[in-house]
Amino acid sequence: MSDNNTPTPAAPAASLAPEAPAGNGKRRRALTALAAVVIVAGGGWGLYEWLVASHYEDTDNAYVQGNVIQITPQIGGTVMAISADDTDFVKAGQPLVQLDPADAKVALEQAEAALAQAVRQVRTLYANNGSLAAQVTLRQSDIVKAKSDIAKAQDDLQRRRALSGNGAVSKEELNHAETQLDTAKSALAAAQAGVVAAKEALVSNQSLTEGTSVAQHPSVLAAASKVREAYLATQRVAMPAPVDGYVAKRTVQLGQRVSAGTPMMSIVPLNQLWVDANFKEVQLRNIRIDQPVKLTADVYGKKVEYTGRVAGLGVGTGSAFALLPAQNATGNWIKVVQRVPVRIALDPEQLKANPLRIGLSMDAEIDISSKSGKMLADAPRATALTQTAVYSQLDRGADAEVDRIVAANLGRGAAPATAAAAPAGHSGATPAPAAAVAVQGQPG
Repeated sequence: MSDNNTPTPAAPAASLAPEAPAGNGKRRRALTALAAVVIVAGGGWGLYEWLVASHYEDTDNAYVQGNVIQITPQIGGTVMAISADDTDFVKAGQPLVQLDPADAKVALEQAEAALAQAVRQVRTLYANNGSLAAQVTLRQSDIVKAKSDIAKAQDDLQRRRALSGNGAVSKEELNHAETQLDTAKSALAAAQAGVVAAKEALVSNQSLTEGTSVAQHPSVLAAASKVREAYLATQRVAMPAPVDGYVAKRTVQLGQRVSAGTPMMSIVPLNQLWVDANFKEVQLRNIRIDQPVKLTADVYGKKVEYTGRVAGLGVGTGSAFALLPAQNATGNWIKVVQRVPVRIALDPEQLKANPLRIGLSMDAEIDISSKSGKMLADAPRATALTQTAVYSQLDRGADAEVDRIVAANLGRGAAPATAAAAPAGHSGATPAPAAAVAVQGQPG
């Protein structure tokens, strides 16, 4: 029994022995193919990284930025009208908010009256030059007359003294002649004192008018500055839009009492946008100014692609300029990769075709193939970044208002008065009367 049963299990074992090498070969071929695929994929990835990916730096930590222009009043007042609301498009110079102009108009009227009074007072100074010069001339003629009277009185006194010895002239006549001589001497002293006083008054008055005209007199200029200030206040009750843009963040309400500097709304020019892309610090080594950039916005998807250029690299990380900068001098410090903002300029035509909004997310990819550019700007900007001519027109109106008031109060004889004041350093005795006649001939 045992001899017959012994070879029975050996037969299957002998039949399975040749099949084992075939299964191992399949597994080996599969592992070899997998390894080959991994090697090819790794080589392809490495080749792509070396030929393509190494020429680009990308990030999805990028956001649209732009100028947010706050509209704030330059004077205080009560809001009477609001001409624009959120999402409205406004043109440069368009009125946005109107304040109550009553107080500003009253102040302007007071300043105009003060300027008119100053002009007339300065005209009086020029007129006084002529009258004081005439007084000097009159006093000088009084001196001549007094000297003549003294000489005549001295002759009369000497003649009477010569006749008093033989009794031809009485003592009373002799005393009368002496009294006339004393009176003539007193008149001469008074005339000389009058000349000195008149010359001092003339010099003092000329010091207020010499070297300038009525319109350029300091008193007139001081009053004119008050008129300009008051006039500008009347113009500033209407707040214009400084640039073309869209209204955002309107907080002002009708009837609200606002003070100077109160934010009322903002203007966002959507044609002046840029992108701040926050790249890791390890990505900055190859980024240069003017390198081309491709960008896509989440709002449009990958169907719309923007082309831009690197306009500049930030001078610090975001945490360095944070309100509460990180303090790394602690025992539990953990290194965090920092990011630096890179400003990317956008194409205005593309912005016009596909408008963006401030704060939108962007994906940015910089082509770093060319590294000939600069890492940081090394020259100041040649032109103004942005500017407006809306407010300059207010100054022109103020100057025109001042010129109108001065011209209305100068009168017809003001021009000759300025000519009389021109030769500083002269006594003014000769030209001053001509100025006096001209000014005195002016109407009221």
